[in-house]
Amino acid sequence: MRGLVAVLALALSACSPQPPAETGSVPELDGAFGFGSLEVINDQGEAHHFDVYLATTPEQQRRGLMFVRQMPEDTGMLFIYEGGDYRSMWMKNTYIPLDMVFARADGSVSSIITNTVPQTLKSQVSVEPVTYVLELNGGTTRRLGIGTRSRLVLDVDE
Repeated sequence: MRGLVAVLALALSACSPQPPAETGSVPELDGAFGFGSLEVINDQGEAHHFDVYLATTPEQQRRGLMFVRQMPEDTGMLFIYEGGDYRSMWMKNTYIPLDMVFARADGSVSSIITNTVPQTLKSQVSVEPVTYVLELNGGTTRRLGIGTRSRLVLDVDE
């Protein structure tokens, strides 16, 4: 039976030190981040699977996707914070445009910033306190219909 579990469960139970061999990996990130998978249920109710690097520590969150020059289409980075707060992201030393999906503690999407400009120091800030930030390749949210009625979830086979 397939169930949906809040993203926090992803961080605590599905975290592994490296991506499985069958997924596309990002060599610049392998070994420095945990790895998991999640689904985003878009505004139309369609599920889209992503393999994600997990940024859970302050050091990982500061590094983020810096120095990454390309990322597989179905791969991203999930920033997991303790408690909700306004989250500010920037693109210092980040070479690819990103979509930033800001999500509340229950996984519901609060806001999205699309196609951020690589290597800028301009802060990209959530519109309200959030617990998660999902970074995807630029243009992904528009292409897949991910918006403010979407939700981040973990797909679990039970």
